[in-house]
Amino acid sequence: MKISVLGCGRWGSCIAWYLDKIGHSVLSGGLEDAPEFITLKETRKNDYLSFPDSIEISSDLEYSVNRAEVIVISISCQHLREYMTDISKYNLDGKTIVLCMKGIEETTGKRLTQVVYDFVDKDKTKVAVWVGPGHPQDYVKGIPNCMVIDSEDEAVKLKLVNEFNSELIRFYIGTDLIGTEIGAAAKNVIGICAGMLDGLGYTSMKGALMARAPREISDFITAMGGNGRSAYGLCHLGDYEATLFSKWSHNRMYGEKFAQGDKFEKLAEGVMTTKAIYKISQKENIEMPIVTQLYQVLFEGKDILPALESLFSRNVKNEF
Repeated sequence: MKISVLGCGRWGSCIAWYLDKIGHSVLSGGLEDAPEFITLKETRKNDYLSFPDSIEISSDLEYSVNRAEVIVISISCQHLREYMTDISKYNLDGKTIVLCMKGIEETTGKRLTQVVYDFVDKDKTKVAVWVGPGHPQDYVKGIPNCMVIDSEDEAVKLKLVNEFNSELIRFYIGTDLIGTEIGAAAKNVIGICAGMLDGLGYTSMKGALMARAPREISDFITAMGGNGRSAYGLCHLGDYEATLFSKWSHNRMYGEKFAQGDKFEKLAEGVMTTKAIYKISQKENIEMPIVTQLYQVLFEGKDILPALESLFSRNVKNEF
């Protein structure tokens, strides 16, 4: 299968490496002036992995799109609309677009597949998502994990799972695109909360966070028309180890640095996803105490400890 992986950051480069490893014809595409692309082009390696000679590297977007049966996109989710504006200039008929980032568009509140569908005809271009736990640093060492692929098109997700499955990544077939997308996006939000607990020295509270947050996200998924059980699957709860505990989690590290009064310079997708989910919850009158307190800390200047105390001062209720 000819696959173009657009975006060559740590996850995009890992996907290109993985898909080549399991036998596909892979191109890794990026912006010619992006530092990560320049490094890969000049050295064929980055901080995580090395590309074999079989992986083609190109900054020619038209060529990258035209050669591919499957286009995998792995970029900052808030830039997807701008990126699709460029990609949709070329013929996407008969192609499958696979989104490998996690978030909700802050300006519109749309899921990422909905953003793509603003640019393509559903009958001509298929769209899927590839989400779940794992870090490039582990995969390149041969440490296996499980992930999920979901789509509105049953045939497309079955084909992708069969083509992408291996002993390194066991893929499951998603059955709830709404829940899969929201759950994957929201785990980054909870990752920031976990980092803040670490930064405060309250790491032992992450167990309570892990118990309560999926319920909150489950209710949100249900309100959005999805299956609340998805919050307990690979897209959300299954990704907690990689997001709430790992030293490599950008969102967890962002929260930790924030709590310590420091800046974290790398991308933390959960920041704008927090804003997007909060805005939707307010519009739809969905009770989300954890997200609300995090929003107030990130965007309204509320101190973390009073935000935490407000969660503890809520009315006593049954756990289930």
